[in-house]
Amino acid sequence: MRASRPRVATPFIHSGTGYMNALEKRSVAALASVYAMRMLGLFMVMPVFVLLGSDLQGATPALIGFAIGAYGLSQALLQIPFGLMSDRVGRKRMIYVGLILFAAGSVLAGAADSIYGVIAGRILQGAGAIASVLMAMLSDLTREEQRTKAMATVGISIGLSFSVSLVVGPLLGAAWGLSGIFYTTAVLALLALIVVAKVVPTPHQHTVSAETHPAREMVGKVLADGRLLRLDFGIFALHFALTALFLVFPTILKEQLGLAASSHWWFYLTVMVTSFFAMVPFIIIGEKKRKMKPVLCGAIALLAVATAAMTGVTDSLVFAWVVLFFFFMAFNLLEASLPSLISKEAPAASKGTAMGVYSTSQFLGAFLGGALGGYLLQQTGLDGVLWLMAGALTIWWLVALTMPAPSYTASLVVQLSNTLSIPFDDIDQRLRGLSGVADVVIVEEASTAYLKVDRQHFNEDQLAHLEFVRQGDNT
Repeated sequence: MRASRPRVATPFIHSGTGYMNALEKRSVAALASVYAMRMLGLFMVMPVFVLLGSDLQGATPALIGFAIGAYGLSQALLQIPFGLMSDRVGRKRMIYVGLILFAAGSVLAGAADSIYGVIAGRILQGAGAIASVLMAMLSDLTREEQRTKAMATVGISIGLSFSVSLVVGPLLGAAWGLSGIFYTTAVLALLALIVVAKVVPTPHQHTVSAETHPAREMVGKVLADGRLLRLDFGIFALHFALTALFLVFPTILKEQLGLAASSHWWFYLTVMVTSFFAMVPFIIIGEKKRKMKPVLCGAIALLAVATAAMTGVTDSLVFAWVVLFFFFMAFNLLEASLPSLISKEAPAASKGTAMGVYSTSQFLGAFLGGALGGYLLQQTGLDGVLWLMAGALTIWWLVALTMPAPSYTASLVVQLSNTLSIPFDDIDQRLRGLSGVADVVIVEEASTAYLKVDRQHFNEDQLAHLEFVRQGDNT
């Protein structure tokens, strides 16, 4: 009979294992729903605005484009300040302020009979920039080991809200017009307000997590990182193209292909469902086979080609469907991959800051896609906008080709002990000497080490033999 092995203490680490408790499940579900309702409200107007906004007083293609992208400007400028302000006045208070601004902007846009009133409403909508605050609250209400799951849940909710918006937007537009969409958005904001007040627990203390929280002192480091800048430019170009797309494609469907605006919903529904499933195998290939760079560059190339092909959509609805299918297959793949790449490439203790800069780039892309796209639409027509999109995506493809192959690392958070007797420099050196460790950042005041590790070469058992790693019981 084989003797049983003695039970050894395991290191106190956070690596995404285990299950969420009831409080975490409630918090994540509630915050994900707030995200979804807010993004649904923002996105619903995109597939119909260029068709319905032309009836507004003073409307021109340039101003319609500016109105579509206007929310992105205020969102980009205020997102990180909102997150930092929540440290001082409280998370929920800033979320309330943001949702009230968002609702007020929606009402203002809904009540407007001129394009200028709608622009003002869209800017006010974007001023409710609570994305970073919601992520900070996620940190307050979840343990480190569950943070990755929580962030993934929020990401899925945003993706679903975008897909739903392309279906619901045309249906609401046909039933209630542009004002109806904006008023529905205001109602969604108020529902989100109730969820925050009644369902989301109130955190008793702020947890400053490097994974979700932007830090002022880290901004310079993030902006100086060439790998991160390439990815920031990528999300900029992606949302630049997405916003510009909805300046032209609804018009192509209605005026060139004769598809009534009230029927656009089924076109978008079939495209979004099929393109989502089509991109999944490529995500798996990129991650499992470690072929992410070829997959990424291939998706960007496909996006650029699909965009250029839209200039040839004149009389075939089937061809239009196929082109949009390939566009969104590539778009969904890139939208899903880029946040993961940012997370992997960011310095160990700068993930929250890197994601903040990334999101700011995303919203700036949305703003300029609308503003420049609208100007070109007025000056050159539909083809001018499409070639602008194709040009921006081609530049991104060339930038992506220069990008080193992404690292395949995971984050690990290690709790430290005995730090009074062992210098932090020694701890740092010994952690870096472990097999599979790519980067180490120690937060001294929190007695915490953030590690980036290659899972293929790192064994957590190595940590059990280090006297400065807090040990826990594996029962």
